[in-house]
Amino acid sequence: MTTKKPGMKWMALCMVSFLHLSIPTKAQDIHFSQLFETPLLRNPALAGLFEGDIRIQGVYRDQWNSFVNGYRTGSFNVEYKMPVGQTDNYYTIAGQVLYDKAGSAGLTQTHLLPAINYHKSLSSDRSSYLSVGFMAGLVQKRIDLTKVTTDMQYNGTRVDPRNLPGENLANVNQSYFDGSVGVSYNTEYGDNNTFFLGGAYHHVNRPKSSFYRNANVEIKPKYVFSIGTKMNINDQSYLTIQADQSMQGSFKETLGGILYSLKLAETYEGPLYVLHVGTMLRWKDAIAPVVKLDKEKLSFAFSYDVNISTLKTASIGRGGSELSIVYRSFLDRPNSTKGVLLCPRF
Repeated sequence: MTTKKPGMKWMALCMVSFLHLSIPTKAQDIHFSQLFETPLLRNPALAGLFEGDIRIQGVYRDQWNSFVNGYRTGSFNVEYKMPVGQTDNYYTIAGQVLYDKAGSAGLTQTHLLPAINYHKSLSSDRSSYLSVGFMAGLVQKRIDLTKVTTDMQYNGTRVDPRNLPGENLANVNQSYFDGSVGVSYNTEYGDNNTFFLGGAYHHVNRPKSSFYRNANVEIKPKYVFSIGTKMNINDQSYLTIQADQSMQGSFKETLGGILYSLKLAETYEGPLYVLHVGTMLRWKDAIAPVVKLDKEKLSFAFSYDVNISTLKTASIGRGGSELSIVYRSFLDRPNSTKGVLLCPRF
């Protein structure tokens, strides 16, 4: 079966329409400005959207330490691709580990989430795929009561730690099961340009999470819609545009950006280096300039959030830094995807 590939005008219209959904963020959740290095956090159906058999990604974010006990967030992803028999289909086995610590009470979250993504070929030339992904695992949250003080402990002159804090916290160390499901479509268009579109539904089981005795407090479902394209400018350079729209209850966030990429020191097997520069924008919250360098199988990226929200006065415009390291490679095995899968190639 051969499908008709969309053209450049259609792709541009999709990207512009998507970015016009921008609505201000009202809540702080685990997130990264370098969304291109955290595919499972966005959508389990984005696992495996890379050129190679294996990819390992590590991202560290240090946010808001300029004026408060800020967020320290880490992400670690592993993706492994395998063909399905002698067909043009394949699947990706993946896993995500998230760690987040914030505030004077030491609120800590740890997520251990394995995932699987199945990619169904929609074209005879293996250039279009429909993917369906699932992710589920354990989440642990805890706070340190020894670091908490309240007005109930104030004796008129100072805080007396011998006084009870007056907070009825029944469960300062809790765990729950969490799950996500997603779908994505990937294709080529024009002169070796690529495009993807996806949607994810997180917290499908509506897990209950509360440090108080109210066991009916549920985590609201979260919807994430993603879009992206890679467009060649010439043989030596290309543009990559990606964006996410997230919605959870009344809270919404739009994050998107563009990278310009230049191939350096071209060899017979490809460039020794690829330099990427660009900017990410979290709508009405922060602008994050990005610099990234690919050196064969390794990639290093650094970005820095500059606040443009009402927090910019307190933070003096400083939001947070983010560092990522990525390893990506084909494996020396008989059923490697090298030279077999034409799409996706992000």
